[in-house]
Amino acid sequence: MELTVLVVPECPHTAPLRERLARALEGRADVTVTWHEVADPEEARRLGMHGSPTLLADGADPFARPGQEPSLSCRVGALPSVRQLREVIASG
Repeated sequence: MELTVLVVPECPHTAPLRERLARALEGRADVTVTWHEVADPEEARRLGMHGSPTLLADGADPFARPGQEPSLSCRVGALPSVRQLREVIASG
């Protein structure tokens, strides 16, 4: 599985998500994580960013709300928990 994390520069949610992902990935050598900084609204739209940080699992955001439009903004709502991250990783 490939995970991509889309973040805006200096996002305050980056460090907490990085920590949760590290915990969720303990013992998993089969998952690749790429961090990508997005500073352009068009790039955010093209990549499917739904607020910073956005986690893409094999190119799709498993935590996006139905009908949510892509945006270059801060994430609204709570970050995914370690349990939620593990569920996404296990489903891949």
